[in-house]
Amino acid sequence: MADADREIVMTRVLEAPRARVFDAWIDPAQLGRSGRAQGFANPVCVADVRPGGRLFIRMRAPDGTLYPMRGAFLEVVPPQRLVFTSFPVDQDGNPQIDGRVTVTLEAEGEATRLRLHARAVALVPYAVRFLEGADAGWTQSLDRLGMAAEALAAG
Repeated sequence: MADADREIVMTRVLEAPRARVFDAWIDPAQLGRSGRAQGFANPVCVADVRPGGRLFIRMRAPDGTLYPMRGAFLEVVPPQRLVFTSFPVDQDGNPQIDGRVTVTLEAEGEATRLRLHARAVALVPYAVRFLEGADAGWTQSLDRLGMAAEALAAG
């Protein structure tokens, strides 16, 4: 499968303390509101944030299409590191993509340097097109998550 493997590395400096940024990643309510691409909604976001704990997000596209994703937390080191799997699934629960995400947070004074490393492999041919939008999706998600963490720090 051509382009069936995608690796993304992104870095952001957020004007919020590391603990606030970490909380934005692990709080299902925060993640449901802010951890999504522009125009998308996360009406369902369940996160059992502990090693072996499950993650489930149902993302709704602007056209109403639902994109469920399940995963599990592999590492949880507050407030500095999260590692989790990500498996977008079809309507029958079959994985379409095998993903792994590592988030590291480093304090820089009152700010936080966030580094995201995401690796995804399409498991079915049609999922390659989902990987094509991964850069834009992660960029928008990190921007929204950063704004949410910064707003919490300011308030």
